[in-house]
Amino acid sequence: MQTDDYSRRAGIRSHDAPETDREAAGPEATDDDHPSLTRRGFLSGTAAGVGAVAAGAATTPVRAQEGSTRTVEMTDNLVFDPEEVAVTPGTTVVWENVGNIGHSVTAYEEDLPADAEFFASGGFETEDAARSAYSAGDPDSGDIAGGETYEYTFETEGTYPYFCIPHESAGMLGTIEVSEDAGATEGASGPVVPQVPDAAKTLGLAAAATLVATAGFAYVFLKYGGDYGVTR
Repeated sequence: MQTDDYSRRAGIRSHDAPETDREAAGPEATDDDHPSLTRRGFLSGTAAGVGAVAAGAATTPVRAQEGSTRTVEMTDNLVFDPEEVAVTPGTTVVWENVGNIGHSVTAYEEDLPADAEFFASGGFETEDAARSAYSAGDPDSGDIAGGETYEYTFETEGTYPYFCIPHESAGMLGTIEVSEDAGATEGASGPVVPQVPDAAKTLGLAAAATLVATAGFAYVFLKYGGDYGVTR
């Protein structure tokens, strides 16, 4: 009987014990004494954090990288395609012969910007030397055969007119416009698309990884919950 009385008394004490920490703390306890986190609040907070990271990646200034290239095709129709190209300083223009007829790339020396260097396939230093040396089928003379290329990097701002020696009279002419704001303009081949710096790519990947990790944690949190002072 004594054992049964003890059990009953223990059961009464257990039944009468406060069910929550708030009741144990007494009537003066406040929400500040027992902070809680709702699942909705958790998800809202993590979503805001991920959004801030993603926004930082999206608003990072992107500058056109030096060392970019533009391609101009030389065709059997005796044209440079495109005939006019706008580039920023430091851009390398590659002329590619996509046909079977040989061509040259030769600058009009007198029309170049004041501080610009002369350029011509074959590596000649003057327009007269390029014209005199040209011979069809001879790459050393400046002839660019089908499937071959010639390239030149433009450093000085200004307008660079050029021509093909054997087809100048047929109107095979071209122009390269070099300026700092060329990336915001459209050339004959369409808009110039700025390249994305590696730093911006890394930040974007970090934001994506954070989003995936947060989504996974939220799934576990919602599915299994836990005794972490979290109200549902």
